[in-house]
Amino acid sequence: MKVTVIGAGNMGGALIHGWAKSGKLESLTIADKNEALLQDFKSLYPSLTTTTDNAAAAKDADIVVVVVKPWLMPVVLQEIKPVLDLSKQIIVSDAANFTTEKLAEQLGEGGEFCYVIPNIAAEYGASMSFIAKGKDTHDESLDKVKALYDLCGDTLVVTENLVGPGMMMASCGIAYVMRYIRAQMEGGCEMGFYPEQAKQIALQTMQGAVSLLKETGWHPEAAIDKVTTPGGVTIKGLNELDHAGFNSAVIRSLKAGLK
Repeated sequence: MKVTVIGAGNMGGALIHGWAKSGKLESLTIADKNEALLQDFKSLYPSLTTTTDNAAAAKDADIVVVVVKPWLMPVVLQEIKPVLDLSKQIIVSDAANFTTEKLAEQLGEGGEFCYVIPNIAAEYGASMSFIAKGKDTHDESLDKVKALYDLCGDTLVVTENLVGPGMMMASCGIAYVMRYIRAQMEGGCEMGFYPEQAKQIALQTMQGAVSLLKETGWHPEAAIDKVTTPGGVTIKGLNELDHAGFNSAVIRSLKAGLK
């Protein structure tokens, strides 16, 4: 499978790292206007093809992944439109809220389009990606896109109206998780640990919670019951989170970007 990524910024770069590290692609081409950035990728992964010419990069690819800011999408799509063969190529938007309908508006009806939102953990094969197909996209093409993003972590095929909520939970949500880890570190420092020790504790605790739920399949409340004893310290801390509106704050943060 020949894949082209247009845009090598934070999100595009994470995908490029993840796909290059996988070694599973027939070829991977990246296009970006920043030549220094392209050189950095080339030095890490000599087998990559790099170019500042978006159209040249898109011309012969099986899948073209466009990962630029939403306001730049029309500019980039019009740049590559003359060289695309929509009867053979799959075009993927990784730009927030730039749906398959918007791809069709820019490139024409009848193309095989997908709208995908991953997160920056793609670099380490740990992304949570949400994939939706356009109305003219065949299931075989959807399977190819899913297989591509599977190389960078977990994937979930959803209807297009759920990509936004998925983005809030996993793409934006990764920042919310980081904020909790930071708060736990600050609490650890206040209680006497050095910052690096507090970071180690917070990260391993988060990793332990994730591993426990994945391995057992438990609902989080079932796991909470395992460490919550009557009159114990855990329930006191949980009640403090409830008093501060922790659950409500998390839910509101997830819904904030959908307004």
